[in-house]
Order: sequence, then C-alpha cells, then structure tokens
Amino acid sequence: MLVTVAKQLKDYNNIIVTLHPENEFGSDVKCDQLICLNLGSNYFIPSAAIKLRKIIKEYKVDIVHSHLFYSTIVARLGTPKKIPLITTIHAFVASSLEYRPWRMQLIERLTYQVRKSIIVAVAKGALDEYFNFIKVKPHKACALYTFVDTAVFNEEASADKKENSPVFKIISVGNLKEQKNHGFLLEAFKELRNENISLDIYGKGALEPILQTTIDQQHLKVTLKGQVKDIQQRIQQYDLFVMSSSYEGFALSVLEAMALRMPLLLSDIDSFKEQCADTAVYYSQNNTGDFINKLLSLKNNRQQLNALGAAAKERVIKNFTLEKHIQRLRSIYVDALPSTSIAS
Repeated sequence: MLVTVAKQLKDYNNIIVTLHPENEFGSDVKCDQLICLNLGSNYFIPSAAIKLRKIIKEYKVDIVHSHLFYSTIVARLGTPKKIPLITTIHAFVASSLEYRPWRMQLIERLTYQVRKSIIVAVAKGALDEYFNFIKVKPHKACALYTFVDTAVFNEEASADKKENSPVFKIISVGNLKEQKNHGFLLEAFKELRNENISLDIYGKGALEPILQTTIDQQHLKVTLKGQVKDIQQRIQQYDLFVMSSSYEGFALSVLEAMALRMPLLLSDIDSFKEQCADTAVYYSQNNTGDFINKLLSLKNNRQQLNALGAAAKERVIKNFTLEKHIQRLRSIYVDALPSTSIAS
C-alpha cells in the first residue's frame, strides 16, 4: 500500500522512515529518502523518537503519516506538535491481537491524548471501533478505503488463465499467522477428502511448519505455495477465492481477487461485509459445517460463481481504485496542512 502510494505522489518529497531494516520490496520502493531507525528493541522507542525528531528537523518535514502500532508510537513521541500527524488504523482493533493486551491499549490511549493525531481508518467500521475501544474522543478522523491497482490486477494483464480441470480449485492468500485462521480451512478439508476439491494457500509466516505437519499427517488436498511476486497472474487459475480471517482491516488480497472477477467465500466478519457487501458469500465464522455446505453449493453452481465475480469487479471499480484513494488522500493532506506547503 505504502510503496504504491509513494509512486503516485511524485510532486511530494517522500521520506520513508522504517523501524527495522528488512525490505521485501527492494528497488520497487521509490522515494526521495529511505531511512531506517534500526529499532533493536521496543525499550529503545524513546531514542527512536529522538532520531525521528532530528529527521523531521533536518528535512524540514511538513507532515508526518504513520502506519501500524509501534511506528505510530514513535511518531507521536517524535513529531513536534506544530507538524500535522496523520495515523492510519489498518484493523478493527477490538479483534486485533496487537491491541488485545491491556498495556497496548493503555499506550495507545496515553500517546493519543498527549499527541492527538488525525486518525484515518481503512473502513468506517474500523474508525468507529477505534475510538470506542481505545476510549478516546476523536480529534479529527475519517475513513479512507484501501485500494487495488486495477492497472496491475485486471483480467487482460493476467497472463495465466484457468484451464479446464475436473478439480474444483480454491485459492487463499494471506500470511501464515493466527489472524488468518488457516487452521480452520485445514479442519474443513479433513471433511472434504472425498471431494474433488483442492486448496492452494499463498503466503509465508511462522505457522508454516505447524500447518504443513497437519497437511501431511491428515493427507489433505491442501498445498502451501509460499510467497510469490506474480499473484495477479495466478489468481485466475482458480475457481474460488476463500479467506477465513478472524479479523481484518480492509483486506488487500480480497480487493485484488475482486478486481480479477473472482467469486468470494469469506468468514462473516464485519470488515469483509463492509468491503464486499452482497458481492460475496459469507459463512458463519469457525463453523466448518456452514463453510462446507456453502462451498459445495458454489461448486455446483457455475452461474452463481460468474455472477458473484462480475458483481465484485463492479464494486471495486465504483469504490476501491487507486485513483479514488489518491484523490482522497491528497485532500486529507491539504486539509491537515496549515498552508499550501508541499508535504514530506
């Protein structure tokens, strides 16, 4: 999300500051300065904030935009009050593992009260939940939907199309972590051994060994495909896109599937419902029976699959394009700045 946005804001001096040196995007990161604070431990957050303040002063920064929990804490401690600070909330925080410990909620509440920032949430539901859950009064706040770059995720640009196959092929995309609830899918596939259905899961993460052990021991028709850079060329090889998350903000992988006209079977969490409305089929979260029934119903109804895919694509074009996101983001920056200064 950040990498794509930075490419679009060419009239801005974009300085990207990271806490850690890992960079999965390599040379695809386009900015004027890429600076790492090398935060070795969360105990050194105060010193990271001091470093950030020096960066802001050195580069005469006009506006600061933070993403994710610890980066936001550093930004709140390090950004002078005369500099507008925007914070993007990427999840429904009441369900998020990151915000679940009471101390994290306390840190979020205290730093917000000390250094109020403009809260931008990736969904309207996430925005309301943030203030109710953290128990703070809004300063300035708005929703800014996540986007999909339809220049990349479009049917014409996807080289690999689905081949005729007797197997009903399902794809799921997401890091292998607790939030994505892949264990639920494995439980369901224990009941689907005799069905001509396969599941490929794309992503990487700490749960990979545990998931692979279950797949091997239970002889499931599930394959962990790892992380790939050409997912847009692979999605359309499948018949159905599924996602079993226990919570989300605004799922980029779901938007990408929608843009590629993929039918969706999703857990019935609020963020998915706000994102997809009636263009997806939802199953009762953690109810394998409901998931299996709806999966088999979709498998046997090609007309419904095609209709869902077409409706999903139309919803993306109307609401969630990169162009709409950038236009709204620019207006947020302009409103935040005290003058017509170019933001850094």
